[in-house]
Amino acid sequence: SNALESRRAAVRAWGDQPIHLADPDIHELMEKEKQRQVRGIELIASENFVCRAVMEALGSHLTNKYSEGMPGARYYTGNQYIDQIENLCIERALTAFGLESDKWGVNVQPYSCTSANFAVYTGLLLPGERIMGLDSPSGGHMSHGYCTPGGKKISAASIFFESFPYKVNPQTGYIDYDKLEDKALDYRPKILICGGSSYPRDWDFARVRQIADKCGAVLMCDMAHISGLVATKECSNPFDHCDIVTSTTHKGLRGPRGGIIFYRRGPKIRKQGHHSSHCDTSTHYDLEEKINFAVFPSLQGGPHNNHIAALAIALKQVATPEYKAYIQQMKKNAQALAAALLRRKCRLVTGGTDNHLLLWDLTPMGLTGKVYEKVCEMCHITLNKTAIFGDNGTISPGGVRIGTPAMTTRGCIESDFETMADFLIKAAQITSALQREHGKSHKEFVKSLCTNKDIAELRNRVEAFALQYEMPASLIRIE
Repeated sequence: SNALESRRAAVRAWGDQPIHLADPDIHELMEKEKQRQVRGIELIASENFVCRAVMEALGSHLTNKYSEGMPGARYYTGNQYIDQIENLCIERALTAFGLESDKWGVNVQPYSCTSANFAVYTGLLLPGERIMGLDSPSGGHMSHGYCTPGGKKISAASIFFESFPYKVNPQTGYIDYDKLEDKALDYRPKILICGGSSYPRDWDFARVRQIADKCGAVLMCDMAHISGLVATKECSNPFDHCDIVTSTTHKGLRGPRGGIIFYRRGPKIRKQGHHSSHCDTSTHYDLEEKINFAVFPSLQGGPHNNHIAALAIALKQVATPEYKAYIQQMKKNAQALAAALLRRKCRLVTGGTDNHLLLWDLTPMGLTGKVYEKVCEMCHITLNKTAIFGDNGTISPGGVRIGTPAMTTRGCIESDFETMADFLIKAAQITSALQREHGKSHKEFVKSLCTNKDIAELRNRVEAFALQYEMPASLIRIE
């Protein structure tokens, strides 16, 4: 019995240690990351801060359960509560986007939006069939089938399927819908993809729908960046025109990291005078079974139940008036930031923004996104370099993408973003001065950052600013 007792004691000992005892190394790094988040200005357009409830669900016992399959049709027993959680998540996803369950279905299991997108291609296409999305240098996302100009296939979408991009007009920065139509009619993609990861303007979904109909394509929207705007009707609505809508759950939605796929279901609505081609015998959408099957068993195993519960919590909030106020503030903040930069004679791609992000073209200042983002990082401001089209159509990494969701979550308003614009301009001036001093030697440039007085001073100002704003989860408040 002594042996039995010690075995039980052993389980208690390893099983109930908090992180700081169980693993001091990881705990220390986690603490450092917590401090980085609290003390910095987060301007990466695709990042946000989750609430305490979402964080609690993510770090919960739900991670222990295997539940391959769909609610009510699982491969393992013991899923009665997991089924209820996933069904609630599905119900809330439809409610959040104002969708009726007889017209739309949703799969909340994808581990990420990249895998959600790949599941759509896998479910609907044969290998080698064609997709068409916005080119990565034009602000599209890698997962829409990116290949380099040299022909290297970056995205698995372009390894297993044929991808052919459309682009923005290099002069204006806006999507060239006429050219898109010409290309789509020549190329005849099976899936036409709209949505991007750094496009500062509203989409003309109705126009893209016409093009998809003309070339016989299924229309898919990846709304990862604008999902919060869509849910609150603060931008044009892809659900009015698209057959499939995918999204991440961790950007504007303020949920856990993950992906989600909405698909049309039920009878197709035929346009008057539109004669269906002889091959299209079905009058009902056949997306549901294909997409669900592609997610599981084709591409994924057991869904992450802690993530699905956390998503359900976030989606409950998305349906509230408070969340609508948040998204409206996020848009106002982007306008304020854009106006502040324009007043200081900065060049923005398309001259402004309709949503939560803006693209700042640094080429007139003789800077690249790479050196500027590095200086910003040293000053505890995070943003990211991005490709910019030159006036002659050449692509240079001469810009940065700046977004307002994360700092809006922390409670910042228009005047705060004007202060942040000052910081951004100051960082650009510091970068210019350092570049003049160190010429083309990147190594010398980076070395000089650690000892630069101006950087240290700006960093102190940034920290003092950031510390005024609370993090939403008390787990991240400063000890």
